[in-house]
Amino acid sequence: MEKMLVKRLNRSEVPTEKTWKLEDLYPTRGQWLDALEMIENELVEAKALKGTILSSAECLKNALLTYETIMLQLIRCGTYVSLRMSEDGTNSQNQSDSLQYSSLNTKVNAALTFIQSELLNLTEELLENYIKEESEIEVFKMYLEEIIESKQHKLLPETEEALASLGEVTSAPYRIYQTSKAADLKFDSFEDENGKELENSFAMFENLYEFSPNHTVRKEAYESFTKTLNQYKNTYASVYATQVKKEVALSKLRKYDSVTHMLLEDHKVSLEMYHNQLNIIFNELAPHMRKLANLKKKQLGLDTLHFYDLKAPLDVDFNPSTTYENAKETILKSLEVMGPEYLSIMEKAFDERWIDYSDNVGKSTGAFCSSPFGVHPYILISWQDTMRNAFVLTHELGHAGHFYYANKYQRVVNTRPSMYFVEAPSTFNEMLLGQHLLKTDDPQMKRWVILQLLGTYYHNFVTHLLEGEFQRRVYDLAEKGTPLTANTFCEVKGNVLKEFWGDSVVIDEGASLTWMRQPHYYMGLYPYTYSAGLTASTAISRRIESEGQQVIDAWINVLKSGGTKKPEDLLKMAGVDMTTSAPIKEAVEYVGSLVNELESLF
Repeated sequence: MEKMLVKRLNRSEVPTEKTWKLEDLYPTRGQWLDALEMIENELVEAKALKGTILSSAECLKNALLTYETIMLQLIRCGTYVSLRMSEDGTNSQNQSDSLQYSSLNTKVNAALTFIQSELLNLTEELLENYIKEESEIEVFKMYLEEIIESKQHKLLPETEEALASLGEVTSAPYRIYQTSKAADLKFDSFEDENGKELENSFAMFENLYEFSPNHTVRKEAYESFTKTLNQYKNTYASVYATQVKKEVALSKLRKYDSVTHMLLEDHKVSLEMYHNQLNIIFNELAPHMRKLANLKKKQLGLDTLHFYDLKAPLDVDFNPSTTYENAKETILKSLEVMGPEYLSIMEKAFDERWIDYSDNVGKSTGAFCSSPFGVHPYILISWQDTMRNAFVLTHELGHAGHFYYANKYQRVVNTRPSMYFVEAPSTFNEMLLGQHLLKTDDPQMKRWVILQLLGTYYHNFVTHLLEGEFQRRVYDLAEKGTPLTANTFCEVKGNVLKEFWGDSVVIDEGASLTWMRQPHYYMGLYPYTYSAGLTASTAISRRIESEGQQVIDAWINVLKSGGTKKPEDLLKMAGVDMTTSAPIKEAVEYVGSLVNELESLF
């Protein structure tokens, strides 16, 4: 039988309209290099401030403005090289530029540690007095108050500078993981039941083959995928173990009660809120998900449901594909409820090339939104013609809308809310898309849309939530001094999956390698925050149906507030109290109702 192998494009072959417009950051690489040199020069001027920062209100103001200027340029430079690496990690120039920026970033952080060290001597009383003398300091008040609060965990200035100078070394695990994933992992092609040869890649497996209605394609793609992961598991385990050990060591050095206390500090939430999110969903969602798994097994006519079957469409004969253009129109239609101002931001994203949606060799997997201050957000996605990708795209557009507003209405030190909040605006957009698509009288279409919505909950309440549970167990083992090996990680991941799915899903060795698939483990306690965001956005989006415009207005104000409030206060502005377990339980019950409705529609 004839072999047909469709080749992925190299980056140079991708049509311009499918790429993002990085010229908006720097028109040429040469101008990016000039910006690096400018930062070096400004660093010399900044060092002259050493020892003077708290000597007067004017000196404090000048130091803060100097710091802000350098950070703005550093963010812009870093975004440029990061996006270059994301579009093609195999490009040697991109790799070299990334290392050059990393070196400068470490140099800047080490050189400016004196600012934070001197600010540790600031008191609330002195801060208030200085604000009265120099009103512009008010903008930095929250940033300064956080420094004052963190005093007990700061080390001697010389030690802080030494740690900062090791920035390239301490950030190496994440960089090694990303580089290897983009440039080293090669997957065998495989054949479908007709003998057609199909190429495999990280993006193709996660965005296309996992969702295939064809059992042979799902199974063969999974075996090709996990075979390569298995070959690299010891290397990746060594890299991830280094990351975890670094964090545990730093938490002890800085005298935190635990590594979890240290990692949660930036989230600005209590330990109880963190554990609530994991415990309630892990325990109370499991029965609903097992029910869905059993329904899937029955509808697909399978004797056993394997891990690779979990994302298969339930309606094998009804799985409408969607082109990028069609998805764009549907997404914009679903977001009309947000009003003309918000909609115009979304239109800009499409019309002004904020989105890179090719699937080329060397491109970073998954999807993300990067929002450099003073330019506009950038979205990466490897588009496949599935409705699931439309949900992923509107998710990233939610991030873009959020940070477009925050960057417009706040100064750079106040744009980013804590990680705990950051997934609420993105999952909110997914909920609006689901609500829009549910307005159909066709039972087959309705159950298909419910499946798409359940895909959103699966992604955030299952995939990422179980990553969060895995992390919680790994940090616990690390604190106890347990050796962190590939076998340890596989055993922990396998146990998490087995406990959640029970006997409804076959969890094989390939499933236990799932910890190798996400970069989130190198970003602190990021995974559980997806469920926190979706918990909040579920509550808010459902209120729109009953309360209308006032909910939309409140939500827009929340987005404009950026990081000027703690996450629980931002969400209270929108009428959701995340300090209680009620919103989490309500969201889980809503998922249960979707599963029940789906079952009744079959």
